[in-house]
Amino acid sequence: MGLSKRLTEKQKRFAELLVYNDGSRDAWECAKEAGYGPGSDLAARVASSKLTNPQQYPLVVSYIGELREEARKKFSVTVDRHFEQLAKIRDSALKKGAFSAATNAEVARGKVAGYYIDRKLIKTGKIDDLDREQLMNKLTKIITENSKIIEGASTEEKPQKLLSKDSVDEIKPKEPKAQIKILKSTQKLDKAKTSQ
Repeated sequence: MGLSKRLTEKQKRFAELLVYNDGSRDAWECAKEAGYGPGSDLAARVASSKLTNPQQYPLVVSYIGELREEARKKFSVTVDRHFEQLAKIRDSALKKGAFSAATNAEVARGKVAGYYIDRKLIKTGKIDDLDREQLMNKLTKIITENSKIIEGASTEEKPQKLLSKDSVDEIKPKEPKAQIKILKSTQKLDKAKTSQ
């Protein structure tokens, strides 16, 4: 007997049950529900094994593939569909007065749109776990790497000088160039007003 050229109703039912209950039922359970091996779990297991074998039942396997592709397209997540579903959830929650759920749905919409970014910083160890020498080494490294930012400090200066209490109190950030320009232009305006 050769390979079948058409799917039977039983085979279609098995394929549909297998695809649409994906994960919630085993293949043999789908075969049993489709009518294979009534009253016998072993017969249903054998039937499901054969039906999912492309050499024995290529039409069934092909139909299963078509159904899975169709389901994948139908239930795929697109940005537009995701926005739409979250908006429905939000609106439904607002109607019921569940403001927390509505807020969560709106925040989720914002995350999809890229308005929120989750950042996680994982640090190991605590500053309390460092002894004085380790702490000073870390501070020295930080000051050395950022000495150009600190006013009056150069890379040649000793970091220990920068770490002294008196010098830490004197450290001030440099004024941005834009602030300096604004100050100069306001000073010019003040001079012009007083000369008139």
